Amino acid sequence: MTDSVKFIGKKSKVKEVGSAWVIESPRTLMHYHAYGELTPYFKALTEGKLMGTRCTNPGCPISKGKGEIFIPPRADCPDCHAKMEWVQMPNPVKGTIYSYTRVERGGTGLEISTPYYQIDVMLEGLCTIPKGYLVNAKEAPKIGQKVKAFFRKGKSASNTCLDVYWKLI
Repeated sequence: MTDSVKFIGKKSKVKEVGSAWVIESPRTLMHYHAYGELTPYFKALTEGKLMGTRCTNPGCPISKGKGEIFIPPRADCPDCHAKMEWVQMPNPVKGTIYSYTRVERGGTGLEISTPYYQIDVMLEGLCTIPKGYLVNAKEAPKIGQKVKAFFRKGKSASNTCLDVYWKLI
């Protein structure tokens, strides 16, 4: 394994439509994808922040207005359908490897070099276990190892979910 995973794709161009990002995906066929109400998540990644959402509706049958955080975020609560509230994760973002797999061939559209380790990361306060990729593993990671989030920011950002990655600590 190498010390890092290289972004090998082309940076996605961003067009703002109101408060939402529309991404031009530069593959063989031109594809436009609207981030819509999830734009704050992708924009925050390019600024070195990890954002999630939670339900604050006191009438929600599950969260009772004290919902745990979802990453990736949801625009609406899956239980009561109320709009979710944006929450920034404390920086630095640290977590624990829940599971992992070694990726030898990424498949069509994957914009990072292989091989790499895809990891599921447990973060305190989340009701989800987000996926990511590990960049500094010299050997297979171990379940329970601690990791820290890093970000592709500014001009090096891809404007995609690949803008957050993890390193062992």
